[in-house]
Amino acid sequence: MKILKAALIGAVFAASSTGMALAEGKTIGVSWSNFQEERWKTDEAAMKAAIEAAGNTYISADAQSSASKQLTDVESLISQGADALIILAQDSGAIGPAIEKASAEGIPVVGYDRLIENPEAFYITFDNKEVGRMQARAVFAAMPEGNYAFIKGSSSDPNADFLFSGQMEVLKEAMDAGKVKNVGEAYTDGWKPENAQKNMEQILTANDNNIDAVVASNDGTAGGVVAALSAQGMDGSVPVSGQDGDHAALNRVALGTQTVSVWKDARELGKNAAVIASLLADGTSMSDVPGSVKWSGGPAGVEMNAIFLAPVPITKDNLNLVIDAGWVGKDVVCQGVGAGTVAACN
Repeated sequence: MKILKAALIGAVFAASSTGMALAEGKTIGVSWSNFQEERWKTDEAAMKAAIEAAGNTYISADAQSSASKQLTDVESLISQGADALIILAQDSGAIGPAIEKASAEGIPVVGYDRLIENPEAFYITFDNKEVGRMQARAVFAAMPEGNYAFIKGSSSDPNADFLFSGQMEVLKEAMDAGKVKNVGEAYTDGWKPENAQKNMEQILTANDNNIDAVVASNDGTAGGVVAALSAQGMDGSVPVSGQDGDHAALNRVALGTQTVSVWKDARELGKNAAVIASLLADGTSMSDVPGSVKWSGGPAGVEMNAIFLAPVPITKDNLNLVIDAGWVGKDVVCQGVGAGTVAACN
């Protein structure tokens, strides 16, 4: 699969704008699944800024983790005159009727970060299978054998299985050799940290706390895992993965209670989704969006137009990358970190 770095995508779009006029005076409707995750606020700020910079209007709705509310939200955005939609799906299957309604009214849809497996939706995300590989590599490097727990994402989000698939690719050889043992795995309803914590507590109890490593699928679930480990005095001794570059998670990486957070620069994702939506609103066909590729890697094998951005694993050794990029302040990353223990905090 062709992976394009965020910087390259931006350059392609910037160059294309000289020969392809972006929509102006259009209304771009954005349906968010929820705002419980810190990162969605970052995505929104970048998306809104790019939409307004193009001379368009941003309208949005928060489904508050309800698949049924999201259907109503999309109908409302359409009734408000949306010329294009960007949808972060709460439930990839349940959102189907909304896509059908938008398509029937000639309104293009961008499936944002989470797969909506429908050829009428343009898919933009990071390479989630590679994110899973990065998570597993980092945890395996820290703990190359022992009892592993897997705290997966929401069962209603295809990303959860993409991530787990990537994790298993990396760990398969060690698992087949008996060096790594899967002693517990669980989906996390709604990606909620409190659900991840409960799942981790149950796995710890079932294994008499004999857990050597945890592959958690995002920073929210990692936070729940670390809370469960902390209650048993195990935080900092058990490698834990995550993703998204949440500020609290990056601080945990510096403190040593989380091993890795795979950074997906949400500013680039939000900005590029805004540009794609503007192009589609202006009548550009999905296949003519600069940088788009044909992809059919979803559960149903539906061929779609897509763009994948490249993630970056952040560990103690390269925390300077997120600081230097202006993603997070040094004071936030380094809060409570002992002098001389982390290079980025010196």
